[in-house]
Amino acid sequence: MREIPVELTERYAAEGWWTEETVGDLLTRGLAAAPDTEFRVHSAVRPWEGTFRDVEAVARRLAGGLRQRGVGPGDAVAFQLPNWMEAAAVFWASALLGAAVVPIVHFYGRKEVGYILDAVRPRVFVTAERFGRLEFRPELCADVPVVGVVGRDFDALLGDEPLTEPLPADPAAPALIAFTSGTTRDPKGVVHSHRTLGHETRQLAASYPPDRGRQLTAAPVGHFIGMVNAFLIPVLDGTPVHLTDVWDPAGALRLMRDHQLHIGGGAPYYVTSLLDHPDFTEEHLRYLRYAGLGGSSVPAAVTTRLAGLGIRVFRAYGSTEHPSITSSRHDAPEPKRLFTDGATLPGVEIRLAEDGEILSRGPDLCLSYTDPALTARAFDEDGWYRTGDLGELDEDGYLTITGRKADLIIRGGENISALEVEEILLAMPGVAEAAVVAAPDARLGEHAAGFLRMLPGHPLPGLAEMRAHFERAGLARQKWPEELHQVAEFPRTASGKVQKFRLRQDIAVGT
Repeated sequence: MREIPVELTERYAAEGWWTEETVGDLLTRGLAAAPDTEFRVHSAVRPWEGTFRDVEAVARRLAGGLRQRGVGPGDAVAFQLPNWMEAAAVFWASALLGAAVVPIVHFYGRKEVGYILDAVRPRVFVTAERFGRLEFRPELCADVPVVGVVGRDFDALLGDEPLTEPLPADPAAPALIAFTSGTTRDPKGVVHSHRTLGHETRQLAASYPPDRGRQLTAAPVGHFIGMVNAFLIPVLDGTPVHLTDVWDPAGALRLMRDHQLHIGGGAPYYVTSLLDHPDFTEEHLRYLRYAGLGGSSVPAAVTTRLAGLGIRVFRAYGSTEHPSITSSRHDAPEPKRLFTDGATLPGVEIRLAEDGEILSRGPDLCLSYTDPALTARAFDEDGWYRTGDLGELDEDGYLTITGRKADLIIRGGENISALEVEEILLAMPGVAEAAVVAAPDARLGEHAAGFLRMLPGHPLPGLAEMRAHFERAGLARQKWPEELHQVAEFPRTASGKVQKFRLRQDIAVGT
């Protein structure tokens, strides 16, 4: 773990941003305050309906069973599950045990899952036998001591005696290891403590509009913000949990109408896909009061469109490493909400480097990466995090993101490493060189576009051939290129590097 400057530690504690409460303590307090709050999973394959008390009972029995198997503070508990009740039970049980939970996005393929399990060496792995493209592969977790498969033997993990109290744990110790795809070949493991995760939960809960309504969570709970919004903030607030395990705009519109559920935002695609669906009516606008947008580029055309429909839009900026750097309040002046990414949140500091890169630090900033080399590159000795993003500050201190230093594609809120996709393209027969860049996408913000230099005598592969190749490679489908272009030669710098900005310009002008 990186060394956090003493003055920051003392300041965060003095301001009450860091407390001695663990995530297990937070959950215990919140669940006791509102045990009869509704918890419901809207699913075609695994629907579930009950209360916080019901889910807590499963979580405490799971914690008891895992404790009997020797799991406790300092261990890692991984799960790869859709937005199901069992995902909440695993997360809550891990927190009660003082273990570090490792959520894995349910659509990650065997390549990503194998890397994550090898990187963290969890004591426990819980997954589903099959869901969409998720398929249980015993060979990936052969070295994991305790494995449970929902729908097959998950119940065998439950102990007869529930864990009645959270186990004592160091609030500065890891509570969460969240993996996010980035500019490296493999997902980056981001380590958060009980303190950083607790502050983020309290901060987000305080920033949400009080009349936001009963929220539908469709963001994967294997992703940081989906997990916090589904399993922590509702417990802190005593508000109902409604999950859906697939994003289907038609289905979401039905749930909004039939169950009076609200969509509160997320990546712009979650909102625009509803507005663009033929089933959308003016009646649905009552369940779209607010749109807190982030996790992807937020075009001004989207924010002005939503505002024109009477939806109160506000934008936020952060990452898995530093979840909430800036945000506009829902009651901020409209130009700030529509056209900037907000002002710094309590305790957060930002400054711009000479090249415009955003540096940040604050009480919700992660401890480190699981890879020490990444940690050394991303953090300096004064606690500043190099975000890799470029921005500008206005006279009121509001930040606007202007670009990214990192070679990263953000598709519908999910990060895609260009390098990882390039390596798989290079394994195709006849490909001499490959470059992958972000292409504009009207629905998802961005998608991957591949540029290939082919060997003489080899034609550019078709999309069907390319997709079959990526399927065999086992890479998650959202990372696959959605368009291919052929080049005779790549534009390069004097040192031989491919000038990707010129490839992006070629896409923009349609060449």
